[in-house]
Parts: sequence; structure tokens; C-alpha cells
Amino acid sequence: MKGNCDMGFRSLLVFASKIWAFLCFLVKKQMRKLIQHQSVKYESYHLSPLSKHRLGLVKKKILILDLDETLIHSHHDGVMRQIVKPGTPPDFVLRVTIDRHPVRFFVHKRPHVDFFLDTVAQWYELVVFTASMEIYGAAVADKLDNNRGVLRRRYYRQHCTQDFGSYTKDLSLIHPDLTSVFIIDNSPGAYRAYPNNAIPIKSWFSDPYDTALLNLLPVLDALRFASDVRSILARNLHLQ
Repeated sequence: MKGNCDMGFRSLLVFASKIWAFLCFLVKKQMRKLIQHQSVKYESYHLSPLSKHRLGLVKKKILILDLDETLIHSHHDGVMRQIVKPGTPPDFVLRVTIDRHPVRFFVHKRPHVDFFLDTVAQWYELVVFTASMEIYGAAVADKLDNNRGVLRRRYYRQHCTQDFGSYTKDLSLIHPDLTSVFIIDNSPGAYRAYPNNAIPIKSWFSDPYDTALLNLLPVLDALRFASDVRSILARNLHLQ
């Protein structure tokens, strides 16, 4: 009789611990949403007639976006040293098959990425250029796009060039006119051939208070008026 009571008590403890873990998961997920919405967002104002005229004199530019550690961070099954704190819920989970093996990717979106994409999509043609495999990169881009149609053009690992053991990105593939093309990427090696067509961004892994994407919006807002993005970004590189 006593043994049955002990077994029942242990079962109750196991069940209670599972319920507690699930509640903690929900609380953490909700807290992440609250943290992101508490930050001040970029206020976009209507253009004056003069600004509209100036903008009409220059062609619409192309903004190239990297994925991993720029817009998102992910880890997959079997990773021994996760950078994300254990227990942090992912924003979405991808299930892909690589070399006939099913793999789950747990993807975390950089804070404010949805607002960022909504805003810059009004100013630029957006292009995804990632060194990741297409089967993974396409799935991530689909999730970020979320049927908005803002990430139509995409380039993957097969479009990169291997150079000194890393993947570099040829921006002239996107458009031959480099006066109107630039990239945001956390890896300087990816755009080493085009330093005047790039905006560096700090690698992101898990900081829920990160505001790097929001901080770029005033620069991106102004840059669309430039006749040649290199004339502006070259100065930015020199200052850094």
C-alpha cells in the first residue's frame, strides 16, 4: 500500500513539473513579445512635395539582406553548445531534409525584424542573399516574408563564391549598376569586394533588447535620396 502511495506521489510530482515547465515556456514567450513592443519604433513621416520631387529624380534602390545573425539566429538538433539560453522559445521551427536526414532548425527572429521589413519594403526593392543552403534559406525567407511578398528575390550558397575558406557575395549578380545596390550583413568577409556598398551590422544571437535594426532606419530613410550609395557608405566605412 505504501509503495503504491509513493509511486502515485512521484507520478504527481512528474506531472506537476511538466505543467510548470510548460507554463514557464508560455510566460517567457509572452515576455519576449512584450519586450519587443515596449521599444520606441521609428516614426515615418509623409514626404514634402520637394522631397517627393527629389526622390523621383533617382532610381529606386535595391537593399540586400543577409539572414543568419543579421535578421535571425538559429540552431538545429544535436548542437552541443547553444548560444541561445536553454529554455528560450524559438519564434518558429523548420523541418527540412538535408542529405536524406530530417533536421529541425529552431529559429529566433532579431527584435523588430517584422517592423523593419515592413518599413524598408516601402523604400527599397528587397533581396535576400545568404550563404546558407537553399532548402534552409528559402524556408527562413518564407517565414519572414509571411505572405507579404516583400522578399521575392533570393540568392543562396550556390550563388556565392568560396574565397579563403569563406563564402563571398557578388553584388553585381543582383544588379550591374552598383550605384543603387547595397547590402546589410554581419560578416565583412561576405562583401569584401564591395566595401563601399555595405552597411555592417553587429551579429545577433539572443539579446532580447537589441535595437540594431531600428537604429538603421534613419540612415536607410535618408539613403534612398542618394544618387550613388557609395558616396555615402564610403564615408561611413571611413568613420568606422
